[in-house]
Amino acid sequence: MQLLKDDVVLITGGGSGLGAGVARHCLAEGAQLAIMDISAAKLDNLRAELGDSPLLFRGDATKLADLQACREAIIDRFGRLNAFIGAQGIWDGNVPLRDIPLDKFDAAFDEVFHINVKSYMLTARVFIDMLDKENGAIVLTGSSGASYCADGGGLLYTATKHAILGVVRQLAFEFAPTVRVNGVAPAVIGGSQLRGPVALGLESQSQADIPKEIFQQSVDHLSPLKWMPDAEDYGPLYALLASRHSRVMTGTTVAADQGLMNRNILTPVNPGVKK
Repeated sequence: MQLLKDDVVLITGGGSGLGAGVARHCLAEGAQLAIMDISAAKLDNLRAELGDSPLLFRGDATKLADLQACREAIIDRFGRLNAFIGAQGIWDGNVPLRDIPLDKFDAAFDEVFHINVKSYMLTARVFIDMLDKENGAIVLTGSSGASYCADGGGLLYTATKHAILGVVRQLAFEFAPTVRVNGVAPAVIGGSQLRGPVALGLESQSQADIPKEIFQQSVDHLSPLKWMPDAEDYGPLYALLASRHSRVMTGTTVAADQGLMNRNILTPVNPGVKK
């Protein structure tokens, strides 16, 4: 059984990293895909991999005009929309508040909040009537390390990911009973493409620049499940929440954290040693 057979699914931020991994899984689950990304080069790479079956649309999900143009392209190609998955995001480079120059604070705040929060709200607003008609679903992206805890990023990133919990809950309330709204809060993602903000001069840096062994050391030290997930490993959660098979769920954010928050951090994780 394919969870999304014949469903039309829009994935914003689907050009690389988490979004591309989710897109591949949704395609395997039978979805008809529309993928929106700000990078033409990333979309070209996807076209080379996936062919012309998905609708690949270049646009900025923080811009109303781009979202409206994407909406028209979806109507022209598919005539409907069953689910919207938000996967775009930006990291703040783990920069603490005291290290953000005062003359750059406003620009950095606007950049990170616009991409991580406003874009989800605006996309939901643009597509809500189409989702209403299909009793559809919205799935947004939080962060296990920053939606529930501190130290999953700097203050700007952590604040935006905490905000996503509120967005999911409020939209689930506002859009009921026709549209279900849930979230996924991934933990570590191998090969993550999240870049830093232009306002802080970090646009050429991304989480992918962090050596994989550093990520693995964190997983080994903190996580009961000691393997490194890739973007595709989160795909089944997004696909399920986007599908009609999760009709009992709304207003929930799934912490896909490999058991990170279900442990005593004072005790090293070593399941092979008996106490």
